[in-house]
Amino acid sequence: MLNLADRIQDGSLSAEIPLVLASRSNCAGIDRARAAGLVCEPLLRRDFDSVESFSDAVFDRMRERSVDLVVMAGFLCLVTIPDDFALRVLNIHPSLIPAFSGQGFYGTRVHQAAIERGVRVSGCTVHFADNEYDHGPIIVQQAVAIPDQATPEQLAALVFEQEQAAYPEAIRRVASGRLHIDGQRAIMLPDS
Repeated sequence: MLNLADRIQDGSLSAEIPLVLASRSNCAGIDRARAAGLVCEPLLRRDFDSVESFSDAVFDRMRERSVDLVVMAGFLCLVTIPDDFALRVLNIHPSLIPAFSGQGFYGTRVHQAAIERGVRVSGCTVHFADNEYDHGPIIVQQAVAIPDQATPEQLAALVFEQEQAAYPEAIRRVASGRLHIDGQRAIMLPDS
């Protein structure tokens, strides 16, 4: 979130952040968002009786703010994406999907699994979120070589560096109007 705010501030990303929703009340992101001058509201899953009512609250707030694109960044709660937000919700995952993705794969768990499996390359994926974990069409992937003897924390830092470039690039591609979805493929069309 702060990376995106910084990119907007320096002019390298043409966007605005009308609202930040936090899925936890005690996360550092709330203070960071507010310190950056952003409107931030905690919205806790436990305050709702179902995924559907929680999701309704999330997307009602997006509609109230006339949000064009929802960018999930560290929002670890499951939401059901309504039809009017199909292909308007982005997620970033700290692996090269489909590897080490799906329910339960988040944070250092992803990096630990990659190291334990012995893969030589990992990275990050920005994709359209749909109503399955880590499933929608992939927009951008960035790879990193995994150094021998890397710890999950070291791999997380390497991947995070790539995430900082990948997320703004994915937003630029969506905003360009040239991103075409063909099944599970997101294809950039040439300038006309």
